[in-house]
Amino acid sequence: MIKSLLARLILIMGLILASCSNGTTGLQSYTDGAQGYQFLYPSGWVSVNVKNSSPGVDIVFHDLIEQTENVSVIISDVSDNKTLADLGTPTEVGYRFLKEKQVLNPNIDLINAEAHQDNNKKDYYLLEYQIKGSNTGDRHNLASVVINKDKLYTFNVSTTERRWQKAQDLLTTVVNSFRVN
Repeated sequence: MIKSLLARLILIMGLILASCSNGTTGLQSYTDGAQGYQFLYPSGWVSVNVKNSSPGVDIVFHDLIEQTENVSVIISDVSDNKTLADLGTPTEVGYRFLKEKQVLNPNIDLINAEAHQDNNKKDYYLLEYQIKGSNTGDRHNLASVVINKDKLYTFNVSTTERRWQKAQDLLTTVVNSFRVN
């Protein structure tokens, strides 16, 4: 009877502790003080040497096992005093990015585009894409886009479509964690 009571107590405590989780379990924090941004990424992911990458790629982390599952930050210049709204609505910006990427792969669909503000009232656009038939198979991408100090920051999170259902909550937390100073 005592063992049964103890087992129930342990189960209840475990459920209580799990429900108190803030959704960042298994995530590490990355901060780039020089470029002024920060984000969370999954524990066990490693940084990639980006010296010979495309222009603007500042950092990339990828999973050790699923190496095509990754996060990246791309920084571009924008005209003086432009805001995100000056570039268009979330959907318009999402389609503009989509058109740029369709040169590489014409089978990309914009699934969702929305705007939100952080606690400092900075505007972010969240974009979601599905890519069919890429060289790494069907993919699912999330992006957070923000302008800060005449720079356009694009934070990308990407995984295979096969892993999307399993990793969706974690990767959504990751993309929502991106902040600029």
